[in-house]
Amino acid sequence: MTEAALVKACLAQDRRAQKELYDRYSRAMYTACYRICGDFDLANDALQEGFLKVFQKLDTYRGDSTVGAWMKVVIVRTALNKIRTQKVMEPLPLNYADEELDWSATALDTEYLEQAIQRLPAGYRAVFVLIEVEGYKHQEVADLLNISVGTSKSQLFYAKKKLREYLQNV
Repeated sequence: MTEAALVKACLAQDRRAQKELYDRYSRAMYTACYRICGDFDLANDALQEGFLKVFQKLDTYRGDSTVGAWMKVVIVRTALNKIRTQKVMEPLPLNYADEELDWSATALDTEYLEQAIQRLPAGYRAVFVLIEVEGYKHQEVADLLNISVGTSKSQLFYAKKKLREYLQNV
């Protein structure tokens, strides 16, 4: 079934089409939720809530992008709201120098990197995942998290610094 046909069937409340949409995208969306939330249960909650919102608001999908990209925005925002209720992000001082971190130059096992990312405080982890993994820009992250661009940059800087500390012991 094409993406357009799938969306149309979902809008007509076709349960099989809704299941197919869920099956098609749930794994990738769960990965994003888990990376943001850092907790299996919280990520599952965010995923389920996110898909409920997707199905409730599917009529607002205009087709400007793929349905997957549109869904990712809805689900990422849901995951961010989940962690926002768990911990408050604190603005950090702007006295830093943002350095590039070359992940390809290290011989780290992916598992160690994932574990290190999960150890980050919620604010650091959310900004790191959104920018370095999901490809968002600082302005987009600032808008999503209701923080300043400077705070986004600061959180990313400190997340990278913490990751270096965690990974030096590997």
